Amino acid sequence: MRPIFADPRYAELALSLGKSYAEAEPFPHVVIEDFLPGDVLEQVLLEFPRPDQLDWHKFDAKHEKKLATEDATQIPPFARELLQEFNAQACLRFLEKLTGIENLIPDPHFEGGGLHQIVPGGFLGVHADFNYHPTYKLDRRINLLLYINKGWKDEWNGHLELWDRTMSRCVKKLAPVFNRCVIFSTTDDAYHGHPEKLLCPEGTTRKSLALYYYTRGRPGDEGFVTHSTLFRRRPKDARTFLGRAINGFRYFVARVFRKLAYWTEPDRTA
Repeated sequence: MRPIFADPRYAELALSLGKSYAEAEPFPHVVIEDFLPGDVLEQVLLEFPRPDQLDWHKFDAKHEKKLATEDATQIPPFARELLQEFNAQACLRFLEKLTGIENLIPDPHFEGGGLHQIVPGGFLGVHADFNYHPTYKLDRRINLLLYINKGWKDEWNGHLELWDRTMSRCVKKLAPVFNRCVIFSTTDDAYHGHPEKLLCPEGTTRKSLALYYYTRGRPGDEGFVTHSTLFRRRPKDARTFLGRAINGFRYFVARVFRKLAYWTEPDRTA
C-alpha cells in the first residue's frame, strides 16, 4: 500500500481544522468527508467480511448489539495494511496537529477497535468510552471512526449521535456514509453512540473501522479515574419526570465521585 498520510493534504487539513476541532460542541471533534483516497476504501469495502465469514466478537446485551474483531489474523490483508497506516508516524503527526494532543501512542492490538459491523436490529447505546488501556496502562485520548457504507439511507438509522455532558439533548447526528471520518477526544463526558435499532434491509450492514490513540497520562483538569464503558440513558429512555430527575442526579453524583477519586488514585504511570 502506498503511504497515505504523507500526502500534504493531511497536514493542510490538520492546520485548517484544528481551531474548529477544539471549539466543537458538545466536545472536541471534527467530521471529514472523503477522508481517504477513494480507491483505498473501495478495496477495503470489497474485502470487508460478512457477518458469517469470521469468528466475530458478538456483543448482545441491554446496551449494545454489534459485531467486532481486533484479531489481525482474521482481518483481510488490505484492511490490515490500512490499519497499520493509521498507526504509523505520519498519521500520528496528523492527529497531533489536528487535536493539539502531543505524543500520541497507537495501539497495535486494536483493543476494542479494528473492524466493527452492525446487522439489522443492532445498535450501540449512548456512552463514554473506556479510558485506560488495560495492558499498556495508557490513557485513551482520541477516537477515529471511518465509515464504509455506500448508499446509506437516513431511514435505516445508524446515525452517530453526539450528546451534551448532561445527557439532556443530542447536539449532532451523523449518518455513517462512505468515507466519512469522525475524530473526537475521549473524555469522561464525550457521550456518543448510535442508539436507534438499525432498520436496513437484510444483507445490508453498518460497517466501520475504529482506531484509538493514547498518551501516558492526561491533563489533571480532566480529573478522571480509570473506568470501562459508561452507558447513559437518553431523556426518552427515562420515561417519567422522576426517571429523568434520577438520571440527572446519577450523572451529578458519578461525576463528583470520579473527580474526588482521581486525587486519591495511585500513580497509573508507575
